[in-house]
Amino acid sequence: MINRLRCMLIKEFLQMLRDPRMRAIIFVAPVVQMMVIAFALTTDVTRIRTGLVDLDGTPASHEMVAAFTGSGHFNLVEQAFSSSSIKRMLDQGSVRVVIHLPAGFESDLRAGRTASLQLIVDGTDSNTAAIVSGYATAVVEAFNHTELSGSASVPGVQIESRAWFNPNLESRYYFVPGLIAVMLMVVSLILTSIAIVREKEIGTMEQVMVTPIRRLEFIFGKTIPYLITGYITMTLMFAAAMLIFGVRIEGSWLLLYVLAGVYLTGNLGIALSVSAGAATQQQALLTAFFIVLPGVLLSGFMFPIRNMPHPVQILTVLNPMRWFLEILHGIALKGAGIRALWPAIAALTALALSFIALAAIRFRKTLG
Repeated sequence: MINRLRCMLIKEFLQMLRDPRMRAIIFVAPVVQMMVIAFALTTDVTRIRTGLVDLDGTPASHEMVAAFTGSGHFNLVEQAFSSSSIKRMLDQGSVRVVIHLPAGFESDLRAGRTASLQLIVDGTDSNTAAIVSGYATAVVEAFNHTELSGSASVPGVQIESRAWFNPNLESRYYFVPGLIAVMLMVVSLILTSIAIVREKEIGTMEQVMVTPIRRLEFIFGKTIPYLITGYITMTLMFAAAMLIFGVRIEGSWLLLYVLAGVYLTGNLGIALSVSAGAATQQQALLTAFFIVLPGVLLSGFMFPIRNMPHPVQILTVLNPMRWFLEILHGIALKGAGIRALWPAIAALTALALSFIALAAIRFRKTLG
């Protein structure tokens, strides 16, 4: 019995480790991913992209802005000179928060009246919005203490916070659409990753070889069924999100479905590339798993991309889920259109075409 068990164990280890690609998947990929993801996982909110609308333009308002930028949390990236620009900045996603200083800010402050400051936060990510509001409150309190020498008799600056797109900061409006994107990635990658390698294992690849089917036709034949399945799954998930969680789609359903198809196509291209290069279904599934994990964690769904180290931010450019999340939250929560979302749309489309092309190149109509 012991001898049979020993022989079985030797066989399994040899079968598992004889392929250099499997050794890399088992031993190298987890270590590399742990190191990359460890840098990216942080709950701190830093380098907050900040917009400014200063209608006062006085030394006091400049000091207030300097207090925000000097805190180390707020990074001023855009300035406008009219209140109408606030919606544009938030719709495009170029900023996460806008500081609005009304006219008369300095005169109210110097006259001993309460000076108002409006903080308009992008509420699509409710947790980040709450943290940003807390940072802003601390900055204003420190400014009051410094400028007014801690005097309790002078009103100082009063901050008025408003969450744009998600006034009540309800987390389900952010997390539920994000989970739909996650599940689409998981389902499309895991199911499709075994599509071609299964042909090799069950021996039907020989039948494919003797047919006149071309490479792209084979790729499309493997892609379209899973694309249709992904659409059906997405529709069911959106129905549950609307009926159970009250999620609303503020923008165009047509645009959402078209871009969801682009997202699914990119994921299917990745999965088919994995499948074309794998020798067994086990190898394909393991590889797909090691793609899904960093794909989710480095998408901005759980941890803001802006907080990650710059090299990791560059890596996220190659992640289709990053761009689809921007599109999904933009359409669902902001009601944004192509004009506001075109950078994410262009990146997602380029990735989808690249991954499908890669799958076509890697596929060879041979058993090897």
